[in-house]
Amino acid sequence: MVGGVEEHLTVGRVAELADVTVRTLHHYDEIGLVRPSARTAAGYRAYSVGDVERLREVLAYRRLGFGLREIADLVDDPATDAVGRLRRLRGLLLEQRDRAAAMVTAIDRELEARAMGIRTTPEEQLRVFGAQLYDAIGSAYPATRRTEPRIAARVWEALGDARTVLNVGAGTGSYEPRDRDVTAVEPSAVMRAQRPVGAAPCVAAAAESLPFEDRSFDAAMAFSTVHHWRDPIAGLREMRRVARRVVVFTHDASDAGWRLRFWLTRDYLPEVAGLVAGRPPVDRLARVIGARMEPVLVPWDCADGFLEAYWRRPEAYLDERVRRAVSVWTRVGPEAERRAVNELRDDLSSGRWAERNPDLVALDAAELGLRLLVA
Repeated sequence: MVGGVEEHLTVGRVAELADVTVRTLHHYDEIGLVRPSARTAAGYRAYSVGDVERLREVLAYRRLGFGLREIADLVDDPATDAVGRLRRLRGLLLEQRDRAAAMVTAIDRELEARAMGIRTTPEEQLRVFGAQLYDAIGSAYPATRRTEPRIAARVWEALGDARTVLNVGAGTGSYEPRDRDVTAVEPSAVMRAQRPVGAAPCVAAAAESLPFEDRSFDAAMAFSTVHHWRDPIAGLREMRRVARRVVVFTHDASDAGWRLRFWLTRDYLPEVAGLVAGRPPVDRLARVIGARMEPVLVPWDCADGFLEAYWRRPEAYLDERVRRAVSVWTRVGPEAERRAVNELRDDLSSGRWAERNPDLVALDAAELGLRLLVA
């Protein structure tokens, strides 16, 4: 071999280890995707350590379903180093793993149902592709999703003198008041599994069909979850049925102004507008439960990493852990996410982001469409 025989693998050995054909490796060489750095004495292709690292990335993206042109852009991204590319790839693989696990769980449940002679409806069969979102992103929650005490204080104040509280769509229980008798409802097994020791008892159920009698609780609360419900109107009516007081923390998706005020959705992630299209407007949600509506400002150092939390800390959105714990990033898809992150990284490096948003540094809190409904 030419140029360091001991540091190279032959094309045949690489094909064997990677479980691909030699013809595939030849094609990658011909199109410039993975070019081996050396040749054997007989003229055959030979791969260095760096060549193998690049090939590993390419094959991983192929198995995630990416096209070759798209893969070339990813592995040649000048704004991301080798470690950053591995972290990005890891996040995508974890997302695929979690979604596959959610689908396996749903199929297992259907097999059990069929064994008992129960046939699932077409809606139930298709729901696994969209309604298992928390199962897909739930494993990322502990890293960045924590209770923001200033927002929690607003929620707990709105609960008034309620002693028994039902937390609907409770997730990991970040905003459950510790000084009251709380019962949680959470449909996602992943989220339920991450509830801390000593947390309130949690029932596996959906908001649209709460397994409790009328007026079973002094209050029912729902924190940043209504937008994930299959039928928000039905879920709110159920909350109204089982409790004399209802407190809901949600987002005013009907106000297009927030998307213009929030630089992330305005300049980098316009796809969010399509995600919220068709949601019931917040004023309709309020009418369903007879609620008053109060704006909730987002503090600049918000401890809870929901989508708008980092409005004055833009570098946070470059962190894979931050994005994986917010459902929006999963729902817009990997292509939109990559584009938004790359553009934001470029603008932060060049100073363009600061030029576009000069007033934010002086703000302690921002009005970004978050609302508290109290009935």
